[in-house]
Amino acid sequence: MRVALDTNVLAYAEGLGDQSRCARAMELVERLPLGEVIIPAQTLGELSRVLRSKAKRSAEDTRSAVLSWADTFSVADSTWPAFQAALDLNVDHKLQIWDALILAVAAEQHCRILLTEDMHAGFTWRGVTLVNPFAPEIDPLLEQLLA
Repeated sequence: MRVALDTNVLAYAEGLGDQSRCARAMELVERLPLGEVIIPAQTLGELSRVLRSKAKRSAEDTRSAVLSWADTFSVADSTWPAFQAALDLNVDHKLQIWDALILAVAAEQHCRILLTEDMHAGFTWRGVTLVNPFAPEIDPLLEQLLA
């Protein structure tokens, strides 16, 4: 089962946020099946912004962190069809455009799950279900993925 990661999962894994979420993100990243994980390029762009602005990391440290994620997991570029789909998600489902682009790229990459806490958990679009990995109860799809 393929899975895509949203920015918040990576940011928590980088230590930005409360201790509970950071620990959960690290545990999750370590347990995910390497060959099945996709990181939309948009996610890495957002992570770069968060590391620079919120964590006040240097440009060099930020570059190192982003490249390390890209070395660990497959990166999926944004395409024009994905952006067109994101526009529809923005209008039809009221998703923020950049969140919508991440979801559209996940769908293009045949992901079954997008791990995020920012969007509507349980929403499914083009076969991709939004799953909040920080919810009090583990989602059955996430449980299946980690089994």
